[in-house]
Amino acid sequence: MKATPRLPGTETGLPTFEPLEACHRDTLRKLGELSMLVARIEQVGVDPRAREMARAASRYFGEDLRQHHLDEEMHVFPALASCGDPETEQAIARLKQDHAWLRADWRVLSPLVQGLAAGQSWVDVDALRDGVEVFCALSRDHIALEESLIYPQARILMLEATRRATRQALASRP
Repeated sequence: MKATPRLPGTETGLPTFEPLEACHRDTLRKLGELSMLVARIEQVGVDPRAREMARAASRYFGEDLRQHHLDEEMHVFPALASCGDPETEQAIARLKQDHAWLRADWRVLSPLVQGLAAGQSWVDVDALRDGVEVFCALSRDHIALEESLIYPQARILMLEATRRATRQALASRP
């Protein structure tokens, strides 16, 4: 199993959010490109541009996004899992379930996208379109919940942890 690299700023057990938010921006852009791939297949067919779009989507959603979800589950969610706020705890449970659903959705989409990347024209465009719509909608809802509730809560917790560490360091001075 590949070791998960430590995110910058996780010395306190919590990440800085810049890399996580950058990944969200990348994901939203890649979701748009995935939708454009479907439109291209419907309008033009499996041409060289469609194959390249499919290769890029396969790499991103099969590798990069999976690592992002692992980073959240390792560095963000545990710090908030027992915060005592029922809304936050429920959101974390939902986000973990979303990660599982997104993996399952990608397992269905992946052979279609990889087929396109290989230049196959057998891909069922209706199945691809339906799968992409579900995957994109869940991904966008997932990102919205993280950015509206979880990341702000984790930032507060990080600030509190930093303040606590600073107070302890100052209190321990001779």
